[in-house]
Amino acid sequence: MKVLILHGPNLNLLGTRQPEIYGSMNLDEINKKLIELGMQLGAEVKCAQSNHEGTLIDALQDARTWADGVVFNPGGYTHTSVALRDAISAIQIPVVEAHLSNVYAREEFRHVSLISPVCAGKVVGFGWRSYMLALRALTDLLNSQIST
Repeated sequence: MKVLILHGPNLNLLGTRQPEIYGSMNLDEINKKLIELGMQLGAEVKCAQSNHEGTLIDALQDARTWADGVVFNPGGYTHTSVALRDAISAIQIPVVEAHLSNVYAREEFRHVSLISPVCAGKVVGFGWRSYMLALRALTDLLNSQIST
């Protein structure tokens, strides 16, 4: 099983960007934890981050050729990008949306996700653990598809 963990804009600043909202763990530390958890779950995990919408679209499109699923934190693009939504629809592999903060406890504009309707599920509000929960959910989903 192969999984892409895709981080959107500004997530490269984790650990220093608003730690009261996003936590103090940096992106490299989160990626290491995800790779370790992936090994425990029988999944090969590849991590990528970009601040550029087109690069994220390219990563999603490329994932359809090698990955069984994606855990994706689209960051601020969650609320604005029809192009990312279309890319998720086009790749035809499950995508789990993940957010560090509880977007529903924040500004109202963060309550609307253009991405959610085309994702297999969504995990929010558990800090870096949101990624871990999303990876567990995705691997469970993929394993259930294999066994049925």
